[in-house]
Amino acid sequence: MNNNVAPDSKHDNNLFTRSHIKWGKKEETDNFAQKVKLFRRRSISEDGFRRFRLQHGAYGSRLQMGYSMIRIKIPSGEITPDQLEKIAGLSEAFSIGSAHVSTRQNIQLHWVQLEDVSEVMRGLVDVGLTTREACGNTVRNVMCSHFAGVCAKEEFDPTPYSKAIAQFFLRNPVCQNLPRKFKINFSCCADHGLVRIADIGLVPMINDNGVKGFRIYLGGGLGAASFLGHLLEDFTFEDRLLPTCLATIRLFDRHGNRENMARNRMRYFVNETGWDTFQRMVIKERSIVEMTIASSTLELFRVHLENEQKEMSKAHRYLKLPVLDTQNTLSEGPYERWVHTNVVSQKQEGYFTAFVTLGAGDITANQLRVLSGAIREFSIEGTARNTPQQNFAIRYINGKDLYNFYTRIETAGLTNPGALTIASAVGCTGTTSCNLAITNSHRLAKEIEYKFLELQHDIDDDLRDSTIKISGCPNSCGQHEIATIGFFGGASRIENSMAPTYTMLFSGNTGEHGELGKTIMRVPAKRVIDILRKIIEIYKHERSGTETLRQWIYRIVNEAGTGSVKGIDDMKVLLSPVAQLDPIEQDPESYKDYGSDIRFSAKTARGECAA
Repeated sequence: MNNNVAPDSKHDNNLFTRSHIKWGKKEETDNFAQKVKLFRRRSISEDGFRRFRLQHGAYGSRLQMGYSMIRIKIPSGEITPDQLEKIAGLSEAFSIGSAHVSTRQNIQLHWVQLEDVSEVMRGLVDVGLTTREACGNTVRNVMCSHFAGVCAKEEFDPTPYSKAIAQFFLRNPVCQNLPRKFKINFSCCADHGLVRIADIGLVPMINDNGVKGFRIYLGGGLGAASFLGHLLEDFTFEDRLLPTCLATIRLFDRHGNRENMARNRMRYFVNETGWDTFQRMVIKERSIVEMTIASSTLELFRVHLENEQKEMSKAHRYLKLPVLDTQNTLSEGPYERWVHTNVVSQKQEGYFTAFVTLGAGDITANQLRVLSGAIREFSIEGTARNTPQQNFAIRYINGKDLYNFYTRIETAGLTNPGALTIASAVGCTGTTSCNLAITNSHRLAKEIEYKFLELQHDIDDDLRDSTIKISGCPNSCGQHEIATIGFFGGASRIENSMAPTYTMLFSGNTGEHGELGKTIMRVPAKRVIDILRKIIEIYKHERSGTETLRQWIYRIVNEAGTGSVKGIDDMKVLLSPVAQLDPIEQDPESYKDYGSDIRFSAKTARGECAA
């Protein structure tokens, strides 16, 4: 391991002077409490209260409308130790004693009584956080790659721009009643980010003249029907970032489908209009925005940007070390295994980013407190970033402090390996809380992680660049369509009995050159782990040379296999026997979902993604 270190002091507060935006407002918490009282007195209709509740970040819990899931916006995924500790306390006082990291850099608290929601919101305001517009038909949490600022491939750090866009659109009248939710994602480079699956995706770049700008993708998104975003133009100048975003949102607001909930995301409008036409509409609308927008509005955005654009001291020399290059063997200890699978070197010499593996995004209150203490002591940045892989990234750890950081979080059981490997399976909350879920994707993701760590797949570098992502329904909250191996939940009738099943997809991937996964076959829930093990077994036998699992699956999907498995049909022949279920009388456990001791039945309720 490269143990070159930067300055001796890990507490040099002069290195980072970023101000932390106060996102929350106390008056909104008071207003929410009053609205709950009016709703209980039946002075507000259920639909009216539902829209209000969602606009303020409170979802109804599965089949129990007296409870809420509270979604906390974490713009750019950046969160402070004080905020983590506050969430820990709120989870103990009002929730179930744990929090959940989502795939969109939000943090969620589940099973909060409706009357307690305003108290949770009030506590969040105390530390600068908000739930406002974390749900509802508006601009959702603005994402930014957790590698932004430390990635060797990035041309500049997009974090300040991400925060400025988030602050500009929060509570902005222009986006309070859109046809449907709207998502904006920033990446740091072509590889790290989810820019092709957002309504607006942005990649920072510097042109040949040394001018900052972005490559901007429009019209992407995942769901029952998914589309990849289209590149607006080769280069969008920095000062056109806000007008481009405003123009796109204004067009969606005017032309988006407000009648058909199943087809009212912007990606449908782009697809039905045609990209060439939509592209011309955006460029024309942007010209109108640039000619008519008030200078004071533009200045507001610039001031926010300048206040946030503070970087690490230029005295530090940069090294291009995107991945910590160490080898791990079974004879080495747990720390070495953790370093191999959870630690990445930064472009800043002597500094590292350590990933804290969470089982399907879950973390207890006690673990949050221990983690916050470790951040204060060992990260000179003094913050964490949560990731779309449902983990935490702790950045700017001095090389000499990695072991001490490890031993600190080990006291809270936070040193599971595998964060950057196939073992870190993603799973949405599924039937643990979601009304639309059919299967318990959340529990399945944890079962896969447990089994893969037991099998030590995390230290198999041939599997390292592959991902597994699971959704409890076709709506893709688990982002199954951009996984090497993805699954979305459903139900199948086998003879006269219902069984939980998943549709399996192959060869999705993220980044600027991302692709959507291809549907392969249905797999019973209790056969998913067996199927995954069989896929790895076939890959080990069939691969060519040193190709990784991800590379091999890509070849198979494109019917370019060179062994006995030429393509998808050959794979299905080998996998089908593993996926078979015996009749319920012979194997009753396979007709129960993970986390349940009763026979499976597909129960859903009214969804709230588009209220």
